[in-house]
Amino acid sequence: MRRTMARAREDLSVIVARDPSIRTRAEALLHPALPALWTHRLAHALYIRGHRQIARFLAYVARAVTGGIEIHPGARLGRRVFIDHGAAVVVGETAEIGDDVTLYHQVTLGAVGWWRDGRREPGTRRHPVVGDRAVLGTNAIVLGPVTVGADALVGAGSLVLTDVPAGARVMAPPAEIVIRPSAEDREDAGRLLRALATPGCW
Repeated sequence: MRRTMARAREDLSVIVARDPSIRTRAEALLHPALPALWTHRLAHALYIRGHRQIARFLAYVARAVTGGIEIHPGARLGRRVFIDHGAAVVVGETAEIGDDVTLYHQVTLGAVGWWRDGRREPGTRRHPVVGDRAVLGTNAIVLGPVTVGADALVGAGSLVLTDVPAGARVMAPPAEIVIRPSAEDREDAGRLLRALATPGCW
């Protein structure tokens, strides 16, 4: 019981420390990451004891309550994991997340697909391992049994399909800024719109 309470206090402190919009532990109680993490701890304990159905039910409830934080009860989470915003975060069954990891919204730690995973040996890892203190930016997608090393940064919008060394940086290409499209560019865009548009898209 003491250990559970200590972890709960630790979670509240992490939210206050990493979310500038939260100023007190009382306010942190309303952060969407909190019910997701607390429910996951209970669901994971049930899952590893063979109570898979109730564990999945708890994960489902947490997803509904938190606006889409979906953590499979089989996933292993370290201490002081921080999920910022939380919307549409997905963590797969065999994923492992280290201590002090930060996940922003729309992060996916997923498998590559049933067509490949169905050929793996039973019990083989299908999801990523994320090392201590790693940061995964908004809409970062990490797929398969790859490893994101400790202190790595996976930038917003990145797709990761191979191992990322400890301390490395992975960045998606930034958007191209077009100051003013030329008349030719505008005409090309108009032609494309006329070719693709249907009465139903207006």
